[in-house]
Parts: sequence; structure tokens; C-alpha cells
Amino acid sequence: MAKRLIPTFNRILVEKIVPPSKTSAGILLPEKTSQLNSGKVIAVGPGSRDKAGNLIPPSVKEGDHVLLPEYGGSQIKLDDKEFHLFRDEDILGILHD
Repeated sequence: MAKRLIPTFNRILVEKIVPPSKTSAGILLPEKTSQLNSGKVIAVGPGSRDKAGNLIPPSVKEGDHVLLPEYGGSQIKLDDKEFHLFRDEDILGILHD
């Protein structure tokens, strides 16, 4: 049975991108080789509300590649896959190709 998590408020569900540990030629890479802490947005909550009750939408959308803080977020395990739940304001930026 597949589970789907829909975040509430301004929370964002992210699957971290794990950099390769070796090259296509088989050379092992050191653990700290220019490793960005990034991930792919899987699901986004509807947003938060301001004092007047107006909806403030999140700054990212599903499918975006984002830069994540080194620490923070809540780790979640769904169907043997690891995800992280962050608040919208915790996301450091959106990565473009």
C-alpha cells in the first residue's frame, strides 16, 4: 500500500539528493567533495495565513530542486524511503540548471 503525505500549512516534503560516491570510471570520491545539501520537492502544503487571514502561498512548487540547511527538518520514512519535512522559510533557495 503506497502512502501519500500532504503537508499542512507552509511545510514542504523533500527527498534529499544523494551525490554519487564514485565516478562512472569507478574512482571513489571523498565524502566531502563539493557536496551540496539539496533535494527535490515532493509535496507542498497550501501555505500559511497572515494576520488578516489572507493565504500566503509557499515559495516553491512540486518538482523544484532546492538548497537545504545543513541541520533541521523532520525526518520521515514512508514505504522504506526517507523524506524530510521543512518549513517554507527554512528552504535556502531554488537550484536551476
